[in-house]
Amino acid sequence: MRKFYGMELPNPLMLGTAQYPSPAILAEAFKASGAGVATVSLRREGSGGAGRAFWSMIQDLGVLVLPNTAGCHTVREAVTTAKMAREVFGTSWIKLELIGHTDSLQPDVFQLVEAARILTEDGFEVFPYTTEDLIVGERLLEVGCEVLMPWGAPIGSGRGLNNEYALRAMRAEFPDTPLVIDAGIGLPSHAAHALELGYDAVLLNTAVARAGDPAAMARAMALAVEAGRLCHEAGAIEARDMAEPSTPVIGKAFL
Repeated sequence: MRKFYGMELPNPLMLGTAQYPSPAILAEAFKASGAGVATVSLRREGSGGAGRAFWSMIQDLGVLVLPNTAGCHTVREAVTTAKMAREVFGTSWIKLELIGHTDSLQPDVFQLVEAARILTEDGFEVFPYTTEDLIVGERLLEVGCEVLMPWGAPIGSGRGLNNEYALRAMRAEFPDTPLVIDAGIGLPSHAAHALELGYDAVLLNTAVARAGDPAAMARAMALAVEAGRLCHEAGAIEARDMAEPSTPVIGKAFL
C-alpha cells in the first residue's frame, strides 16, 4: 500500500469520529473496521472533562490521528486551527478543510491552496480536502502537499462518486501521488469502486456513524476497500458492448 508522508496504513480505510450515538459505539466501529487513521475536529477537544475524556478514548484506539480544520471558511481561521491542533494532538498531520459554499460544503480551492502553502512552509504535512479539478491538484502539489483528497460527493450526502470521469482523470494525471476519496461515500460498493479506480484510500464518517449498526457497517466498509484494492491490483477486464463466449469455440464441429 502507498505511504502517506512516510507512513504505511494497515488498510485503506480512514474513519471520522463525529455523530456516533456513544463513545462506546465509536470504539466498537473502529475495532470492527481495522482503520488505522481517525480524523478528529479540534472542536471536539476542550479544556473540560468531556474534552479530555474524548481525547483519552481516541488515544486508546491505537490509531494515527488526523486532526482537521472542519468548519473553517478563511485562510486565517484554517491556519490558526491547524496550529492549535498540532499543539493539542501532537502531530504535524492536518486535514485541511476550507469551506467555500455553505449548502454543498464545497472547498474554496483558491483559499485552500494559499492555506496549504502557509502550513507546509510551517512544517505541516497537509491532507487537503479538495475537488477533482486537475489544476487545483497540481497547485496543491506545487506548494508542498504530498497527498490529495478529492471529494466523491458533498459531505454527508452518501451519493458515492459523482464524477467518475474526473476522478479517473485525476488518478491518471497523478500516478505517483497518494489519492484519497474524502466525502460522499454512502455504501460499501462506493468505497470498493474508489479502490477499483486505483485510489489509495477512502475517508468516511457519516455512512458508518449514522448507520443502524455502526460496527457492522464499519466492518462492511473494511471488506469493501480490501476487495476494491485486490481488484485493482489483479487487473479487471474491460467492459464490452457485445457478448464474448467464455468457452472456446476453436475446434468445435459446426453441423
